Amino acid sequence: MDLNTVTDVTLARDRSDLQKLGSTVVPFAGGSALFGEPQVHLTGLVDLMTFGWAPLTVTAEGLEIAATCLLVDLSRFPAQPGWAAHHVLYECCTYLLGSFKVWNMGTVGGNICASLPAGPMTSLTAGLDATALIWRADGTDERMPVAEFVTGNKTNRLNPGDVLRSVTIPLASLQSRVASRKIALSPLGRSGLVLLGRRGADDTFVLTVSAGTVRPVQLRYPGPPDAQTLHDDVLAIDQWFTDPHGAADWRRTVSTVLAAEILEELA
Repeated sequence: MDLNTVTDVTLARDRSDLQKLGSTVVPFAGGSALFGEPQVHLTGLVDLMTFGWAPLTVTAEGLEIAATCLLVDLSRFPAQPGWAAHHVLYECCTYLLGSFKVWNMGTVGGNICASLPAGPMTSLTAGLDATALIWRADGTDERMPVAEFVTGNKTNRLNPGDVLRSVTIPLASLQSRVASRKIALSPLGRSGLVLLGRRGADDTFVLTVSAGTVRPVQLRYPGPPDAQTLHDDVLAIDQWFTDPHGAADWRRTVSTVLAAEILEELA
């Protein structure tokens, strides 16, 4: 969709270029979300791709993913020694409802910042306890869990002028055993539910429910819970919603089935 009210595009080379951001000037990267619907309030864009950030960086802490990292690059990232969770990087990329154009141009940060419940990069990074690095408009940096960054359907913790710089998946999560499940009402439909379960080396069990909830919801246990406890805790989640991709009661019920499958796989 054309953004015919935009009259200025800034190619960002330095953080000072972000000072142009505001309520009518927004960051731009892959553009799949930005150009997907009318944006008649916009007068300008700041292109983040010209920063030239390394898309994926392995550090002692884990995997740093630049906000401008393309989904196609994440999906092809090679396995590292000991990363039992590596397979879920590709799996969550396939959970995206989009054409090859979106696959090759959509960015990890853009998908998270769009903050749609079915955003697969939100499901991935929240489920692996990733931390978001935010460049605030006042020049400060702030870190927070991705699970807290997304606050609702199309809402997050960014203010006008802020930019998501990167997300970092901790090494402990990458070394954990992970299982994921997705269900949709049609073979090529938007995700109705995405569940990601993780069992750490210390036996910690974390289940993250997304796509069927307005924001990621996490259930944490010191060890794998019994099936009935997990079933009851999933039913107790109060963030379910109804849209054309699924009714709230369907999502709530099916989540118990998928959660049981994940628990059995990881147990």
